[in-house]
Amino acid sequence: MKARRSVRRFRPEPPPRALVERLIAAAVTAPSATNQQPWRFLAVSRPDAIARIAASVREEVDRIAGHVEPALEPSFRAYGDFFTRFEGAPLVIVVLHRGLSLLSSMVDARLPEPLRARIAALERDSGLMGAAMALENLLLAAHDLGLGASGMTGPLVASDRIREILEVPARWEIAALAPVGYPDEVPPAPERKPVGAVLRWIE
Repeated sequence: MKARRSVRRFRPEPPPRALVERLIAAAVTAPSATNQQPWRFLAVSRPDAIARIAASVREEVDRIAGHVEPALEPSFRAYGDFFTRFEGAPLVIVVLHRGLSLLSSMVDARLPEPLRARIAALERDSGLMGAAMALENLLLAAHDLGLGASGMTGPLVASDRIREILEVPARWEIAALAPVGYPDEVPPAPERKPVGAVLRWIE
């Protein structure tokens, strides 16, 4: 876990299909609420599809930039540049998720709206949490197999266009994009906050 890095530069040769399937096999060992396994994976290796997704993301970054304070635009542009760092990868795995519909299907219409909204959020987030844990498994497996990868949510500024390009079914949402390939960089280890800064004991 400490040796894994977020890789954004790749060699051009694609990983073999068998290796990609091993990544997904590792991903789906993740836990999920009531074992619903609320994930699907799209393995995108067509260069034209990856290029179209990147172009869509750039369009949305440009659109957002038009609504950023002028003094902050350079910072936003530097940040937005990371949103397309997947386009040099020979493979982009798109992680999909869907919410659960267990508790919401059991309650009647008399349930107060605030509680109904909390149930809806719980079910939506449970699906997203499951997909996130599957993605972490995928990233760790990629590192173990000599591949580079990273998990990206920045491209989701163009999620509607990405859905169209990849023909994502209506019931599924995009959780993240994960570019995958043989690494062409060894990023330095980023600093991590110490345990004492992120842990609070309630005793």
